[in-house]
Amino acid sequence: MRPIIEFCAGNAHFGTDKALKPLMDKYDIVEYGCLTNCGQCYLAPFALVNDEIVEAATAEELYHAILQKLKEIEEL
Repeated sequence: MRPIIEFCAGNAHFGTDKALKPLMDKYDIVEYGCLTNCGQCYLAPFALVNDEIVEAATAEELYHAILQKLKEIEEL
């Protein structure tokens, strides 16, 4: 089963689209208006990968953190 990556539109002010767009062709991406992680949403770029929070200091680092999480999932 392919992993599901969820992004919060409210978190887009961190430039999370830079992490989202390169993943769109290979993975199932869902962007919601809200993921109900409001405190997290205002602190740093984040996404949910199979319902687990992945966060980073920048959108570019988030992209790499998501790739790392996906690699971990594939190794299971």
